[in-house]
Amino acid sequence: MTATGARNAPDVVDVVALGESMVTFLPSRPGRLADVPSFDRGIGGAESNVACVLAAAGHTARWVGRVGADGFGDHLVEAIGGYGVDVSHVRRDPRRPTGIYFRTAGDRSTDAHEVAYYRAGSAASAMSPAGVDLDALRAGRVLHLSGITAALSSDCLDLLRELTAPRPGRPLISFDVNHRPGLWRDARGPEVLLDLARGADLVFVGEDEAEEAWGITGGPTRIRQALPEPQTLVVKQGARGAVAFSESRGQMCRWGGTGGRDGTPQAPGRATTPRPAPAPAPAPATFEPALHVDVVATTGAGDAFAAGFLSATLRDLPVRDRLRHGHLAAAAALTAPGDLAAPPARAHADRLAALDDTAWGTLRLGPGWTRADEHEGPEKEARTP
Repeated sequence: MTATGARNAPDVVDVVALGESMVTFLPSRPGRLADVPSFDRGIGGAESNVACVLAAAGHTARWVGRVGADGFGDHLVEAIGGYGVDVSHVRRDPRRPTGIYFRTAGDRSTDAHEVAYYRAGSAASAMSPAGVDLDALRAGRVLHLSGITAALSSDCLDLLRELTAPRPGRPLISFDVNHRPGLWRDARGPEVLLDLARGADLVFVGEDEAEEAWGITGGPTRIRQALPEPQTLVVKQGARGAVAFSESRGQMCRWGGTGGRDGTPQAPGRATTPRPAPAPAPAPATFEPALHVDVVATTGAGDAFAAGFLSATLRDLPVRDRLRHGHLAAAAALTAPGDLAAPPARAHADRLAALDDTAWGTLRLGPGWTRADEHEGPEKEARTP
């Protein structure tokens, strides 16, 4: 196997993202997969999506993954690199193929939506602690991971446990739970995801996702009680908005991992059921409503939200603004087809994030809004829904 590009000592970047990327085949028209006559090729992958959005937003980003020594692997490396992402530490596997998938044009929330994955035994499933450049992974201010990788194979799970283990000087560990029941070969998936989340510094999870995976009901506060360890927990509530519990104080920097909020190392693989937080009161909660959006497609919105939140975190913006930048990046994805959409220019996003609560609440965004002239006022985009 070979690496793409030079293998010199890795440079420090803002964000490193690890995970599987696949070639996506998007239907030329709505309908069942059995009826669609042709497909357009794209790229998909939760972690590389985050890296691409961050690079497009002006950050230095690296994607670390593994693809086949095939044409689809060539396409992924070239396409992701085309966003300005460093792909020099992607490994090529001569024995295993690049993963691909097909999906229908319908919304994922409907029963008519179909996805056909061809990723079993893919090159990415062979990622392991010994098979990736750990120095390149740890050379970011933030290391972004997701639960999807843990589900691919036992080697991939070992890699995530290695990266989320307590370690002096580790980068800030960002973890998107991304519970995908269909990927897990046994019933331990929710337990594993809970354990990995407890070892991270920043966790993203959907309210519905927490109920499906862990049986937690009662809202974001109950989720925080079950996940007291991460310094920041973001609970996404769909079209309603998102809540952030954060103890963040001071500047964003190279964080030393502790494995828990109290500095006590957490043993890997020990989580069983959600446990309530001890006596101390939880960190303050910040809620920000989602924007009114004319939705084109929902694919990639969660990844975009994570990228927007991370972008604002890297800039050490207040928690409210981190949530708003997450919503703005998600709105860019929601108003464009495909898995990836260009985020708004930084000045444009900053101006919208600074709106007062009334203006934010009446803002409505439709297709093309990210290309609006930065010198136009917010009234050009806002209208009462």
